[in-house]
Amino acid sequence: MKNIIIVLLFAIGLNAHAQEKKNKNAKYNIEVNGNCDQCKKRIEKAAFSVSGVKSAVWDIESHQLNVILNEEKASVTDVEKAVAKIGHDTQTQKAPDEVYEKLHSCCKYDRK
Repeated sequence: MKNIIIVLLFAIGLNAHAQEKKNKNAKYNIEVNGNCDQCKKRIEKAAFSVSGVKSAVWDIESHQLNVILNEEKASVTDVEKAVAKIGHDTQTQKAPDEVYEKLHSCCKYDRK
């Protein structure tokens, strides 16, 4: 009986340790391709469409999307997928060709 209690306490301790506390205001910088103010509006709107995103600001010059998000509700991958879905490549997510081709001519960037 004593051994069973020790094993249960050990298992409970491992389970509690395995659950990481997620940050509700995690800050990330994501590289997103784009060129102009239209791109800025589109990229920020796509980022805000992800539940849990609290702030999204894309800088035209640096191509950096600064995001603050609740990690309990969203991940960086969720944001990158939303941005790629509207035609803008990120470091890990590539926009579908047919969506990219529909972008306004000023919004088309050099794809890698």
